[in-house]
Amino acid sequence: MMNRSSLSTILLFLFFSASSAEHNARTERISGSAGDVLEDNPVGRLKVYVYELPSKYNKKLLQKDPRCLTHMFAAEIFMHRFLLSSPVRTRNPNEADWFYTPIYPTCDLTPTGLPLPFKSPRMMRSAIQLISSNWPYWNRTEGADHFFVVPHDFGACFHYQEEKAIERGILPLLKRATLVQTFGQRNHVCLDHGSITIPPFAPPQKMQAHLIPPDIPRSIFVYFRGLFYDVNNDPEGGYYARGARAAVWENFKNNPLFDISTDHPTTYYEDMQRSIFCLCPLGWAPWSPRLVEAVVFGCIPVIIADDIVLPFADAIPWEEIGVFVAEKDVPELDTILTSIPTEVILRKQRLLANPSMKRAMLFPQPAQPGDAFHQILNGLARKLPHDRSIYLREGEKVLNWTAGPVGDLKPW
Repeated sequence: MMNRSSLSTILLFLFFSASSAEHNARTERISGSAGDVLEDNPVGRLKVYVYELPSKYNKKLLQKDPRCLTHMFAAEIFMHRFLLSSPVRTRNPNEADWFYTPIYPTCDLTPTGLPLPFKSPRMMRSAIQLISSNWPYWNRTEGADHFFVVPHDFGACFHYQEEKAIERGILPLLKRATLVQTFGQRNHVCLDHGSITIPPFAPPQKMQAHLIPPDIPRSIFVYFRGLFYDVNNDPEGGYYARGARAAVWENFKNNPLFDISTDHPTTYYEDMQRSIFCLCPLGWAPWSPRLVEAVVFGCIPVIIADDIVLPFADAIPWEEIGVFVAEKDVPELDTILTSIPTEVILRKQRLLANPSMKRAMLFPQPAQPGDAFHQILNGLARKLPHDRSIYLREGEKVLNWTAGPVGDLKPW
């Protein structure tokens, strides 16, 4: 903990250097391979065939509940729309490098807008049965040249609670496919080797509407809005966020450098633009839209989620734009952040000011070069050419169609 003298020094630093970062050091491009990869153009490097499925797998679900367009899992919808008009799309499946199945497994919402994953496995099995029966391409590889967008909390494990997600594991029929998912955590059963980790959806137009002039100083040192406890789902405490959010509140609720609360003010986006550090702790899953919001608004993300795999980690230099704090070190958060040299903070802010960083985290309408859509395609292109070993001999089967919980085998 800090003494009074240290606090005064930090407050002076807060008002002086934050504004100097905005005025004197505008932007910086990451040098070397990371910057080059971030700006790759996937067009001409791959061809994607989009299966035409009955509308019950996608459009009818959206018609039933348009809220699916605005929740954090909406990447599954916008990726479908993007691919339909993308120059990488081919209508000739025989020349395709990848096959995409447009299915919206998170578009089943509660009255409060939370997605229910419980029908998703049956829906996914139904779609795979359909494409394997009507086209020959799935059966050639049992999905090894197919990709699916699965933006649930724990991806294709299809459950929002980690213990149950681990118990379920990845849907067996997706074991050979490439999964495009928001969930990413090293050494976790719900992250398959070769998956592409993407950012959650955050509404670009809404964020654009809340931009403030760039010369307004960053007068908040640490900012966070959100739950510290989930009393409904974790009444005894300690399980939600593995106790990390509770530790933030218990240690820093009265610290003048920390603007933290459960309130979600109408000035939330503006406040992030006035902040130097934005806390991005795990919740039920290690990721959240705060990561996207922090990058877009130039607030240095403080990532508190052990072993997290971050979006497009081969292209975005997370170590250079963010701060990583181990969950066990949360009680030392004030010391950790106030010990970061001014020049390091200013460089992180310059890198965050680069438009290419912001674009890579967003799913804009219409799409833009270098955005999250293109980063997904870049990730798929870097997996080419496919190894010949993915192709099965005629009649050969690898996947077990009857594996998994009994409930998943019921018709959808």
